[in-house]
Amino acid sequence: MLRELVHRPVQTNEVGRCAALLGGFVEVARRTGLPLRLLEVGAAAALILRWDHYFYEGGHAGWGDPDSPERISNVFGDVYPRLDVSTGIEERHGCDTSPIDPATDEGALTLPSYVWPDQMERFRRLTAAIDVARRVPAPVDRANAADWIEAALARGVSGVATVVYHSIVWQYLSNADRARFKRVMAAAGQAATHDSPLAWLRFEPGRNIAEVRLRLWPGSKDQLLARSGFHGKPVYWLAPGN
Repeated sequence: MLRELVHRPVQTNEVGRCAALLGGFVEVARRTGLPLRLLEVGAAAALILRWDHYFYEGGHAGWGDPDSPERISNVFGDVYPRLDVSTGIEERHGCDTSPIDPATDEGALTLPSYVWPDQMERFRRLTAAIDVARRVPAPVDRANAADWIEAALARGVSGVATVVYHSIVWQYLSNADRARFKRVMAAAGQAATHDSPLAWLRFEPGRNIAEVRLRLWPGSKDQLLARSGFHGKPVYWLAPGN
């Protein structure tokens, strides 16, 4: 058993990153006025796929489920995203080359093994997220990222905004898969309409800090929304709050 686990890749299922991504999800909902179809690449245990079931506090505002065991607070500076937009989630689905099911005893035991033992706040967030995962389904397919996203975007879905997103995943894809992924997104973006828009939301390394970027089709250019710590704290929101 231990020999098998040694060869299993470490996965950072850091729920704190949801605070940085939150502004992107809310921005897509605000601009499109549509419910969201969530497609997460490199979803691991899909804890971030359940982001709308957590509660966030920024300034004097709050967003999400106030009764959630997962509360993410004190992460924003003086500027934070507008949190006055509600979102409906039409679908949540992910892929990963080595998915973990947090709703199982084995998954719930595996996930804490990837957290450094002195990081008690991360353990608290993880425990709360696993509690949420046990009651909120979020399927994750075992699949290659480029293959999966090509199949998922083969046809547009009317009446929803499809949000393809990933966090600290891009560096683990091969050069060929990154190039193919970009081609798939560009083609799907060209086919997007106002009734079936497509968003590409990314939380990936910048120079010395993570960056949150958003591209929304049809019509908009790539936009830097925020800079953030690699585990989501602190979050420096850059996009205008209007």
